[in-house]
Amino acid sequence: MPRPTRQKEQGSTHHCWSLCINRSGLLNSVHGRKFFMEAIKMCQEKYRFELIAVENVKNHFHLLIRTLLGEADISRIMQYIKSRTAWKYNHATGRSGPLWNDRFKSKVIEKSRDPREYLLYLLWYIAYNPCKQGLSSNPRYNEIGFINSYLYKNHEAEIKITRHYYFMRLAWNHGSRVRKLLAYEQKYLNHMAGQDMRAWESGFW
Repeated sequence: MPRPTRQKEQGSTHHCWSLCINRSGLLNSVHGRKFFMEAIKMCQEKYRFELIAVENVKNHFHLLIRTLLGEADISRIMQYIKSRTAWKYNHATGRSGPLWNDRFKSKVIEKSRDPREYLLYLLWYIAYNPCKQGLSSNPRYNEIGFINSYLYKNHEAEIKITRHYYFMRLAWNHGSRVRKLLAYEQKYLNHMAGQDMRAWESGFW
């Protein structure tokens, strides 16, 4: 069966995720964490795009990336990040073979029924992923902790995060934006308590 065609809409926001080979926790190792972040930084230097969110979750990762018109498409960006991470990891550890399970999965946020609502909720879904895996007690304390770039106006992140324009349009000042974003955190926690995450997400597609 042929693979479905990748949606490469430029100027759109892509939620991308990818699993390590055999669902192994390679990204949870010192080398995995280090080289994944290095690969993203190298990609930011090589290509122009906006990194909206990122978390490393043991055996997989989540990225929210907004591509720019006339610049690298999502396939090129993701291929670079994944290939550089794999090369660095194998070179440092003497390992051989693939690091990743097949190609990455992705969804274009702007194709959902309510893009703004979906993205603001998705920020918390990604932020809480490490917590669900027992890597952190709170997304604010995650090793990467991208969400702090949204919560704190002058936060200095390890990696450059661009606040999405849906967040920026929530209000005229940062404090008001944060208060509205925190309401989406509560929505996420309520859905988690009800264990109806898939039902909620399916309503946007």
